[in-house]
Amino acid sequence: MPSDTSAPLLEARGVSVRFGGLTAVDAVDACFAAGELVGIIGPNGAGKTTFFNALSGVTAPTSGEILARGQRLTGRRAERFAARGVARTFQTPRVFAEMTVRDNIAFGLRFAGRRPRRFWLWGEERDVPWSLRTPESILALIGLPQLAALPAAAITPSQQRLLEIGMALATRPRVLLLDEVAAGLTEAEVEQMARLIRRLRDELDLTVVWIEHAVTTLLRHVERVIVLHQGRKIADGAPAEVVRHPEVVEAYLGDEMADAGSGAAA
Repeated sequence: MPSDTSAPLLEARGVSVRFGGLTAVDAVDACFAAGELVGIIGPNGAGKTTFFNALSGVTAPTSGEILARGQRLTGRRAERFAARGVARTFQTPRVFAEMTVRDNIAFGLRFAGRRPRRFWLWGEERDVPWSLRTPESILALIGLPQLAALPAAAITPSQQRLLEIGMALATRPRVLLLDEVAAGLTEAEVEQMARLIRRLRDELDLTVVWIEHAVTTLLRHVERVIVLHQGRKIADGAPAEVVRHPEVVEAYLGDEMADAGSGAAA
């Protein structure tokens, strides 16, 4: 079935995920259009990562549909989601520890498997930004060129998070799902990460969907926020509006955080 170029890049329609008697995601609708930078927030156990797992093909929804540019992907393997331009990172970075930093990126490029081979000898790849064409260009993009020859196990946890983002970018995604990439970082590192995420969105024309507990930083950088609570979507809108939503204040932010968030989003 051909893609609908007018459709959202990624869409969830009434997606629920149940594990036995537990409903982790409860009939969530969400659309992600080209070029958006969207944050997903909510308390622990709200279903954020499970929702990401459904959006990326890691977990099949119990009910509902996942579509990429109008093409139904519900129940497909994660590789099919990747082939349709959906890439994601995980809360704990998944890198190949014994391989060099460069080889981790090179693996992502091989995994993509979508380059037009007739142009390969010329070094030309249609519709692929120059910054995503080689391991070296990707490492320069994420700020790790000096670490290319080191084993991934030898770099810091914050650098491993950047490396995993680079591996995701190597698959040439249209939608990048980031799951708590700021976890464990210092305040300064969190801000640097947020600026990198925004720059990647701008320079690569990506749609970025970002789960994060560093709420104040996230609210300063995203343009739309989805809030999950007990598996349900309770708000979806501009940061300044969402942080004052009564149900969001009661369930997650509290009045003090809502005031701070409103200032950050203004």
